[in-house]
Amino acid sequence: MTILGTPDTKTSGVDRRSFLRVTALAGGGILLGSYLKFGETTEAFAAGTAAAETALGNFIRITPDGIVTIIAKNPEIGQGVKTMLPMLIADELDVDWKNVRIEQAPLDTTKFQGQSAGGSTATPTNWEPMRRVGAAARAMLVAAAAQQLGVPETELETASGVVRHRATRKEVKYGELVAKAATLTAPDLASVKLKDPKDFKIIGTRVTGVDVKDIVRGQTKFGIDTVLPGMLYASYVKCPVFGGKAVKANLDEIKSQPGIKHAFIVDQAGQGGLMGLLSGVAVVGDNWWLVQQARRKLDVTWDEGATASQSSVGFAEQAASLSKQAPHQNLRKDGDFEGAMKSAAKTADGAYFYPFIAHAPLEPQNTTAVFKDGKLEIWSPSQTPAGGRGIVQSALGLKPEDITIHISRSGGGFGRRLSNDYMVEAAAIAKQVPGVPVKLLWTREDDITHDPYRPAGFHYFSGGTDASGKLVAWRDHFVTFGADGRTVSSANLGAGEFPARFIPNFVIDQSLIPLGVPTGPLRAPGSNGIAFAVQSFIDELAHAAGKDPVQFRLELLANEQPAPTQAAQPAGAPGGGRGGPPPIQFDGKRMSGVLQAVADRSGWGKQNLPKGTGMGVAFHFSHRGYFAEVVQATVSKDGAVKVDKVWVVGDIGAQIINPSNAENQVQGAVLDGIAEALGQEITIDKGRAVQQNFNAYPLLRMRQAPPVDVAFKVTEFPVTGLGEPALPPVVPALCNAIFAATGKRIRSLPLSKQDLKWG
Repeated sequence: MTILGTPDTKTSGVDRRSFLRVTALAGGGILLGSYLKFGETTEAFAAGTAAAETALGNFIRITPDGIVTIIAKNPEIGQGVKTMLPMLIADELDVDWKNVRIEQAPLDTTKFQGQSAGGSTATPTNWEPMRRVGAAARAMLVAAAAQQLGVPETELETASGVVRHRATRKEVKYGELVAKAATLTAPDLASVKLKDPKDFKIIGTRVTGVDVKDIVRGQTKFGIDTVLPGMLYASYVKCPVFGGKAVKANLDEIKSQPGIKHAFIVDQAGQGGLMGLLSGVAVVGDNWWLVQQARRKLDVTWDEGATASQSSVGFAEQAASLSKQAPHQNLRKDGDFEGAMKSAAKTADGAYFYPFIAHAPLEPQNTTAVFKDGKLEIWSPSQTPAGGRGIVQSALGLKPEDITIHISRSGGGFGRRLSNDYMVEAAAIAKQVPGVPVKLLWTREDDITHDPYRPAGFHYFSGGTDASGKLVAWRDHFVTFGADGRTVSSANLGAGEFPARFIPNFVIDQSLIPLGVPTGPLRAPGSNGIAFAVQSFIDELAHAAGKDPVQFRLELLANEQPAPTQAAQPAGAPGGGRGGPPPIQFDGKRMSGVLQAVADRSGWGKQNLPKGTGMGVAFHFSHRGYFAEVVQATVSKDGAVKVDKVWVVGDIGAQIINPSNAENQVQGAVLDGIAEALGQEITIDKGRAVQQNFNAYPLLRMRQAPPVDVAFKVTEFPVTGLGEPALPPVVPALCNAIFAATGKRIRSLPLSKQDLKWG
């Protein structure tokens, strides 16, 4: 991984209502809790969700032996937040990382808020607050040392968990100061002094994930590994058609099977819609294998409902028909599109489609729950445990204080665990068998066929360039899913989506298809499909104009116009005028910087590629991240696609907190995107998902994974997140590389349905 540039860090101010709490620990030591009130300015954790007032908090525990325990409040789903957030505190505290221990916090809204994972928000919302927690703790220890040594605080310095008097070189270890520090008044968080970035000792260094060694040894406990004394195992069978209801079932026969303790129908209840507690049949027994054997004999009569009439074939037919009609609504109209098209030197049209896809985390959905004496205790790998508690409370009629949630490490999430259907199902089953722990574990088929899918989308483009090759006209009739003018979750196209403000005659229209299939955020929601369509059609226009694809994009980015309103925001941009912070405006200069950098790193236009090999380029802005990517791919005579190499350059602001994890996140996002493009699709027939397991929904194999060259262009802008924005550009870059190699334009995904196959 390469880091380009080293500007100073810019930070945002901390709310004046911030304060710090200090508590003395029994047996010695101090516990510091930070409560940082930010009003209604926190970003939504996924595109399309409403922002809410949040309090950011964390705790530091320092014991006399000098060990510092930092409590990680956010769920760890593989994005590295359990390591990254403590790094921020530890660096400002001035301790050695080897003396830091990390503990996962349970859900506790009295101590913490914002205990969620998603939307690449952990870094931007915690970058300064967590550093201030560490700085405040350091200030208290310095004050305690000043009293103990009888010297002014200004004559003291800290390093490696030690306070040192510069003149006399006398030292006091942090562990020796905890008792005195616990008696001091906490400093004002807004006024504590933060380190100059040049003095960072942990931030900016490669730090191994705190759980990595245990994961390699098979010792890390994921949600699926939860075991409690006397625990029973459960399976929950829902209607194959989304939203269908169980009418009756052969429950007596199931209860007579070996090892089966309970079998009963659960009715739909509470909030959450298609991702809440739906009607189904619970089978509970001594072990998971026996439960599955009994499940195979289950005979359920279902009321399938209206969704049984929906299908992917029907959606495609409706989209084709709607594309020829007047749109249901106009999202944006700049200039005179029709006039510009009439006078354009070159024009192009393209119909693009991307399918429903499933999240497919390797760890299937699971939750363990026990209901006893009117109280519920839950162990769950949720990205939004507070949201899960709300759904459980609604469905079961419990009080929030009667629900305890332990946050398990997740074996992947990618947005799937933003929904908590599995949690409320386990809770509902546990309530039916009080006093006994119950682990609900989905099968792989359950997971793929009952997912809140990335919604499919249809884009019908027209565009034109003038005689000089400048892009002057653009229209996108976007056919998506929704009703009454509102799209379903993650199916929206923002009125400010690029190339808005870069083309003088620009139109976005929208038409909606009713949908009974659940949808939701999937890694880089909205952007993961939009980037494919937009960047592929830009490539078409570059080809029509006879321009090099990189140069065509650079010229387009140089034509930036000011935003007329605050409301026009791209999908995946935080804020967006929904009561959150001021929206993030796409910056053409920042994108030009990463585009030029990736062209240089990949040797764009300077390589003599063999026949059947091509290079494609694309860029996209989402979740505050600017990423440009080049893919080199080879297509054999029999249509086998081999991705030879991928080059990535990203701009995520002024600091790369953990280069090791940053590189891993980018490489993972790129490989994730390649897998989606090559063979992943969920098709709907008679209201149910056709694909059920990895034989029909393939993941990327190790032999298919190309090398991914990663570089970051460090800029002066605020630090931002990384889990999502590297994914969207790789899909169109791959498709554009296939066009360069073969002359075959890819307008529909997955590639496996385009007479292409995996190499």
